[in-house]
Amino acid sequence: MGQAKPAILSPCGTRPGSGVLRLDGLVKHFGNVVALDSCTFEVPSGRVLGFLGPNGAGKTTAMRAVFGLVGLDRGEVTWDGRPPDRDLRLRFGYMPEERGLYPRMRVLEQVAYFGRLHGLPRSAAFRAAAALLESLGLGERLQDRVQDLSHGNQQRVQLAVALVHDPELLVLDEPFSGLDPVAAAGLGKVLADRARAGAAVLFSSHQLDVVEHLCEHVVIVDRGRVVLAGRVEDLRTASPRRYLEVVVRGAGVAWAHAVPGAVLVKGQGDRVRLRLEGPFDLGSLVERARAAGDVQEFSLTPPDLSEVFMEAVRR
Repeated sequence: MGQAKPAILSPCGTRPGSGVLRLDGLVKHFGNVVALDSCTFEVPSGRVLGFLGPNGAGKTTAMRAVFGLVGLDRGEVTWDGRPPDRDLRLRFGYMPEERGLYPRMRVLEQVAYFGRLHGLPRSAAFRAAAALLESLGLGERLQDRVQDLSHGNQQRVQLAVALVHDPELLVLDEPFSGLDPVAAAGLGKVLADRARAGAAVLFSSHQLDVVEHLCEHVVIVDRGRVVLAGRVEDLRTASPRRYLEVVVRGAGVAWAHAVPGAVLVKGQGDRVRLRLEGPFDLGSLVERARAAGDVQEFSLTPPDLSEVFMEAVRR
């Protein structure tokens, strides 16, 4: 696929005085490997932005660059128009994909410790840590050691570490990894609440159903370059591809395998999803479905986010 021109997400709608994270033309090589290739996009305050891409697309490198953990070959990261220094980064929160906790420390002590590293006085750090852990469902585990928690609860502690100092910018690398649906929904609510309170939230994820539910805007990168960016709904409707959702009672999916000009992409029970390839005769498709049985549903739809993603990074 040819490289699409990077689309810059506008900070339109941000409150006066609120910040904007801008990654401007980031370039980074690791030997002969191009990790970032003129990567450019923005995240304004008050927005939850989904940062998507295949493994090795450059997402983690870009997020680490925000915190100065990667030396760039070219390009610049700015917050509200200026490069972040140490003091400015203390107002950011970061949740890396790899666990960054001290396993033998107790939960409350750990979160308060990181709060103090970000400048909170000791008493304020412990109060904020206790309140946050309670809100994340860990109120009864404050004195447990981190190593004794389940993976999902360790993930919650890692999130609390990123949130305890009430950051203006929150950057999370695969925060939903390993979480069950209930825990993922709880985390999604926390991120949405933080954005509503005025924080800028950037997170990467391979769970595109979660992203589509949580984010209005996404950035998709491939080989270190932004290939698609904008409102999810706009990206869906702008796609030239169309899909059919059809439910034929009692017919299963067998009938859909032989539909001319269409490819079966998903089938479950009597529900099938067909990708239309090239010109198609909608009337003929309706008749074929009717011939298979009692048609309960027949709708023409744009691609969902996962299908937009696959189109954007098709190699």
